Amino acid sequence: MAGGVVHIPWYATGFRADALETALAEIAAVAPRYGATDYRVYRSRDDRYRFLQTSTFEDKVDFDRYWYGGEFSDWRAEHSSWYQVPVLYVWHDLVTEGAIASGPQAPVQAGAAEATSR
Repeated sequence: MAGGVVHIPWYATGFRADALETALAEIAAVAPRYGATDYRVYRSRDDRYRFLQTSTFEDKVDFDRYWYGGEFSDWRAEHSSWYQVPVLYVWHDLVTEGAIASGPQAPVQAGAAEATSR
């Protein structure tokens, strides 16, 4: 099966949201060791107990190694009282993305600005 972006929704149990946030940040950072090209953890502003973990994998087998591997299995066992079950991940295909460049702009090659202004 081809890769994609996996979404893992988490919902913290009572008074565990801050601790779960820290723990999710730690386990999400492990994903690149299993082949993820990026990872993110989002926390809802409307419901501070709701989290979304995302990672992009080129191959679903790499995600399976991450999800079912020792590190994540041990993490889920250790923190099992911190989130509601079941945790059901969902695969998505990235259709489009965009961003606004931040920071200093790249220098324009000499002559390129004149060529576009003619």
